Amino acid sequence: MKQPKAKTIGELKASGYTPKTIKQEIRDNLVARMKAKQPMFEGILGYDQTVIPDVQRSILSRHNMILLGLRGQAKTRIARLMVDLLDEWVPVLEGSELNEDPLLPITKQSIEKIAELGDKTPITWLHRSDRYAEKLATPDVSVADLIGDVDPIKAANMRLSYADERVIHFGLVPRSNRCIFVINELPDLQARIQVSLFNILQEGDVQIRGFKLRLPLDIQFVFTANPEDYTNRGSIVTPLKDRIESQILTHYPKDIAISKSITLQEAELTAEQKATVGYSDLALTLNEQIAVEARSSEFVDAKSGVSARLTISAFENLFSAAERRSIINGEDKTYVRMGDFWGIIPAITGKIELVYEGEQEGPYIVAQNLLSKSIRTLFAEYFPNPEKLRKKKDANPYQVIVDWFNLNTLDILNEVKDKDYAHRLLAVDGLDDLVKKYHPEVKGPEKLFYMEFVLHGLAEFSQLNKHQLETGVRFKDLLGAMFDMSGGEN
Repeated sequence: MKQPKAKTIGELKASGYTPKTIKQEIRDNLVARMKAKQPMFEGILGYDQTVIPDVQRSILSRHNMILLGLRGQAKTRIARLMVDLLDEWVPVLEGSELNEDPLLPITKQSIEKIAELGDKTPITWLHRSDRYAEKLATPDVSVADLIGDVDPIKAANMRLSYADERVIHFGLVPRSNRCIFVINELPDLQARIQVSLFNILQEGDVQIRGFKLRLPLDIQFVFTANPEDYTNRGSIVTPLKDRIESQILTHYPKDIAISKSITLQEAELTAEQKATVGYSDLALTLNEQIAVEARSSEFVDAKSGVSARLTISAFENLFSAAERRSIINGEDKTYVRMGDFWGIIPAITGKIELVYEGEQEGPYIVAQNLLSKSIRTLFAEYFPNPEKLRKKKDANPYQVIVDWFNLNTLDILNEVKDKDYAHRLLAVDGLDDLVKKYHPEVKGPEKLFYMEFVLHGLAEFSQLNKHQLETGVRFKDLLGAMFDMSGGEN
């Protein structure tokens, strides 16, 4: 839609324009989209039956809202997507600092200007992309930042008395009139600063350095907060909380399928990486399982949460590990291996907050444990659970593989070429047949990934010994490993 042609208040009136509040504007556009079955909040996955309906109800009620949830739960993204529910263009008085509606001026200067020029008062148009403001709450935020202050330079330049309202320099909130204004991490805002928002939310007036201004600001407020903040760093003062009409709880994805979709959507992979590196869906599932394990780990602070950014960063590192190997080996194409998962450790250690026991273990060990638990969990889903087989005394489908390791040792090095990698795995008796039996649909490089996954899974269930080498991993029989205490790479 092109910018409307009206350039004066007279032309605006002739066009049939009718003022409406921003909350009514967002509500009307939401209703229209819902009736037309048009998509809303695109890119937000896993909230269709929970958070999105709550946000819609809040908008229909014309409420200010707070999105409450742990980090990495798309709170800020939801707020930013609300811009799509604004009208594409709205008229504003030309030169207005507060985006004033030409037919509903709120400042003394604008009222006087319209009284002087009447229908010839010039107007301009504001696009919806310019009607969004965001502020991260930090302890150093001041009332002047949010509300405003007296500007002595303006007073001197314009030769104004400090009793004149024109000496005021408005802060972020008044300048966000007729906009969506977001304050992230609200509890981090000092209590005295939160108090300054009371009247704006309810009564519509502000006080700046002795000036009591009646400014019926028209703002859609969206706040975000982390539940941890309520106890660890600060709190939302009760009167402010009481003025925020809707509190909406966000959450992590309820199943791995949604987590995988989010990771694939958000991971920033280059076209070169996508063309060079292939991967199995099992690898993607294993990547997501790490976050699942972290959220229930006794070493990870559950109150802090485990952001979706962990799996996104880890997936990017997984591709980079495979790409690095292909560059070193001069190969045009390669496939993600289990060994590449050691490359995601930095993405894990930087995204989790540890409790005391976790700090004692160390972030690197905790990350390794999370990977091990993830392998163990998924192995029991993709292949027969060795522990259950032992209890039922059924025939062991892994026996041929285990017997091979009674006489052999297998080293899988991280930077070995694809041809050598395949040769080493195919040399293990029964490994190819096992994957073929339980997953006949997997072929080629994907089958090799499954074969390596089986070895790691058997090690997690104490069927084999797995020893981490500096350049890869060594598998050997469990009994032989007990007698070989050297741990060397010879």
